[in-house]
Amino acid sequence: MTKSMMAYSITGALAALLLAPSASAQTTDAPAQDDQAEGTSSPVTPASTQARATPSSAPGEDIVVTAQKRAQVLIDVPQSVSVVGGDTLQRNQAYSFQDYAKLVPGLQLAQSNPGEARIVLRGINTGGVAATVATYIDETPFGSSSGQVNSAILAGEFDTFDVARVEVLRGPQGTLYGASSLGGVLKYVTAAPSTDKVEARGRASLESTKGGDLSYMGSAVVNLPLGDTFAVRASGFYRDYGGYIDSVGNGGSDVQKNINGSKSYGGRISALFKPSDAFQLRLTAILQNLDSDAGTVVESDPLTLRTLYGRNTQSQYVPEYTNIAYRVYNATADVDLGFATLTSSTSYSTLKQSLRDDLTVNYGTQLGLYDDATGAAADLGLVQHTDTKRFTQEVRLSSPASDTFEWLIGGYYDHEKGAIIQRLDVYEPGTFTIFTGVPQLFDGANPSRYEEFAGFANGTVHFGPMFDLTLGGRYSHNDQDASQSGTGLLAPDALSSASKENVFTWSVAPKFKFSRTGAIYARVAKGFRPGGPNIVPPNAPSSLSTYDSDSLISYEVGLKAETADRSFAIDIAAFHIDWRDIQLFAQVNDFGINANGGKAKSDGVEFTATMRPTRGFVVSLNGAYTDAKLKEDTDLAIVGGRNGDQLPYTPKYAVSANADYDWQIGSATPYLGASLRFLSDQSGPYSPTFVAATGRQFRIPSYGVVDLRAGVDFGRFSVEAYAKNLTNSVGKTSVSGEGNYPFGAVGTGIIRPRVIGVTLGAGF
Repeated sequence: MTKSMMAYSITGALAALLLAPSASAQTTDAPAQDDQAEGTSSPVTPASTQARATPSSAPGEDIVVTAQKRAQVLIDVPQSVSVVGGDTLQRNQAYSFQDYAKLVPGLQLAQSNPGEARIVLRGINTGGVAATVATYIDETPFGSSSGQVNSAILAGEFDTFDVARVEVLRGPQGTLYGASSLGGVLKYVTAAPSTDKVEARGRASLESTKGGDLSYMGSAVVNLPLGDTFAVRASGFYRDYGGYIDSVGNGGSDVQKNINGSKSYGGRISALFKPSDAFQLRLTAILQNLDSDAGTVVESDPLTLRTLYGRNTQSQYVPEYTNIAYRVYNATADVDLGFATLTSSTSYSTLKQSLRDDLTVNYGTQLGLYDDATGAAADLGLVQHTDTKRFTQEVRLSSPASDTFEWLIGGYYDHEKGAIIQRLDVYEPGTFTIFTGVPQLFDGANPSRYEEFAGFANGTVHFGPMFDLTLGGRYSHNDQDASQSGTGLLAPDALSSASKENVFTWSVAPKFKFSRTGAIYARVAKGFRPGGPNIVPPNAPSSLSTYDSDSLISYEVGLKAETADRSFAIDIAAFHIDWRDIQLFAQVNDFGINANGGKAKSDGVEFTATMRPTRGFVVSLNGAYTDAKLKEDTDLAIVGGRNGDQLPYTPKYAVSANADYDWQIGSATPYLGASLRFLSDQSGPYSPTFVAATGRQFRIPSYGVVDLRAGVDFGRFSVEAYAKNLTNSVGKTSVSGEGNYPFGAVGTGIIRPRVIGVTLGAGF
């Protein structure tokens, strides 16, 4: 966690400082595997094969996805879906958001710390507190549906080791995935246990980062069949990333090298019991921790966002840290009833975050304890704990595959408890000894509750072998409450608020399949994000005690096609989105609240082209053009967005090119690969202060990134070498911390500098 990433609940000044402003391609080279190995569950319609996405995979095999909660060949899904296979992730050393964003057109993120990222699809983002992209891991929705616990910047950044594939569903997914899927869904599909054979493999990596410490990584997985009907799969990983940002003493701050080191570690265990073709039960537990010191933020010029002082620096007075822990437990059962498959998914998950933020410059200046020339007479730090506990139950019936009519109906229940607990302390300079010259500033809590009931249905009518019509609808009711209490100079009166809401979302999607490997489709769909209660300042208007849901209507047309020999494939979609009652983060009487604004729109085109000129050689090009803008002014005094302003963290142009070539030498398979990604400039967060001073929003400069990879697979052993960000591009990903750095600087999140690494793998 870094300066300005958190805190929803103290005062407006504190909330504005701490809230994050942030943070397809059809991989036709991916054959599919048994549905069971995909992490899906449908005993009546087994899927083809696991999405491998190995560049040398022979064309001619279909990709199977579960975007519509049933196993389907990707070309039959009438919406824009990208799939990144597990082998592609592994070959690209892609274990985090920043690593695999290049593989998905239109996927953007604003990030300044591991585990703290704002995911943006199709430009649907205004810097609010609640997420616009829903995160799923297999059947489990992860994070929070409410706007009370910073879900927008706490997207689940699950490690991708032993993941069968990542599915990215673009556009609103309210019918099947419910709340907070305005922009789309990011879905991790884990590799499931298999009763076929024993499998074991491991990987170890060593990385050097320009200007930073070494990084070390290791991972391993074992699959154990325990008879014909039972299997267990377990995996674990440990990643220690060296820091590369220094504190160099600006404004009297500390002097220390490489202050932003981080670790990610955890594992997954899954058991599959399948006594017959008519029944299967899968139990899964996932544990992951992301621990980091200072965030990946450097001090930059507020006008140009160029890095200051000629190197990656960050002024540290109070050492920062962020510890994030994911725990996910799921039981999914499938029963073949003959006329339909009954699926039950029961999940319990927790997301816990503990952090300390350095607020010395901002609050020290206000209290007369800091001056750029003399430094700090006292240090100030925020200690915060964020806790989300979520129980979900989904039950659905899905028909068998049919040439005439396929249907799915279901019910969904969600119960969440959240809390943000904060304390703002003043320390003696350079210590954690409480400074006695200032009384306690703030010590308080913001507990919340979210409960939702929903029913949904989806059906596809086949008007012959070429034309389909898919219709979907979902009715949901949510009930929320939140309260705030605290002590100290900055504490408000004890407050509480509640809200209730009923919402209906729908989708209509006709599709014309003009060949076995070609289809055009259209889709019109509604998405929504829940409103909720606000914690408002004393004597505030009663109208501010709650804020409404925002909703959008998306219009999309697309083409998915391949040549007869599948040596060339194209996936292209054009969309228009009308967004109304947009949720914004605002400041009223020095309190941070959720508010509704006016309208916004997003127009764009996304595409992926894949070419296989010869066996073993795969070239893909993907990109997105996104014109996402406000259509009305927000309240300029408390938000700062104006009619015509670009929506935050959405470049107009994003293009990626990927090429891989492998060949055979005896029993060995060498390979070479390269990737290039370019992002045009983009708008930063809305800032009334910056707009008032400059007449414009923050502009994040464009940048490009080059990655290289090479290796040899000997069957049971492999050796890989790679370079990420070969040209050492200074890519900026977020803007934060106005007023919290010496000499008027702002913080900008950056991508990792040039990395050179080697990986050894073994398995059987």
